[in-house]
Amino acid sequence: MVLSHSLKYARTIVYTAISMFPIRALIFSLVMSEAVAAAAEVNPMKPTSSNAGDVRVSSHLLADNGVFPNNASCPLLVYPQALDLSGSDPAAQFEALFTQNHWPAAWRNGVYAFHHYHSTAHEVLGIFSGSARVQFGGENGVVLEVRAGDVVVIPAGVSHKNLGASRDFGVVGAYPKGQNWDMQYGKPGERPAADERIAQVAMPTSDPVFGADGPMEAHWQKRK
Repeated sequence: MVLSHSLKYARTIVYTAISMFPIRALIFSLVMSEAVAAAAEVNPMKPTSSNAGDVRVSSHLLADNGVFPNNASCPLLVYPQALDLSGSDPAAQFEALFTQNHWPAAWRNGVYAFHHYHSTAHEVLGIFSGSARVQFGGENGVVLEVRAGDVVVIPAGVSHKNLGASRDFGVVGAYPKGQNWDMQYGKPGERPAADERIAQVAMPTSDPVFGADGPMEAHWQKRK
């Protein structure tokens, strides 16, 4: 979850060859002003629910399992069917949505087929095609089926792994503005340095789907 731009219909103005030049200039100026304004207009992508309070959120608090730190303060969040995808480039809809909510879209790909996590950034995934079974939290963690239209918000420290996906599985990934992701694999020696970095990751300024009024803040405890 960039924004699709569209021009409004162009107004055709017919004037005669004998029109006064100042009148022609005024008409041309008005037409150009309208065209520029139309080109700059953004048609924001809206979530399927118009009210953030109505969205169904699946919340999973994943504790440290000794290998992966996961996150004791911020649960994994899943927004089923957050977007009603359409058009020839559904990934762009997620890129638009995430970017306008201050989670700049970073990549299009899938989910790695090995456990990994990020210690320096939170992450959001927008599923734009296909489906997959993804495990979060390590070997004994929760396994979720995600499909096109779903959004998953992964707190820093929470591991994730693709257990199997359809051939057309596609994901847009993004991170809160100002946060740079790293890669951690649950290897010996990563901790406690990774734990210290996770504790320093700032709370996002807005929900990647619903913006400032989204449900993420209610689910995530603000760190002091």
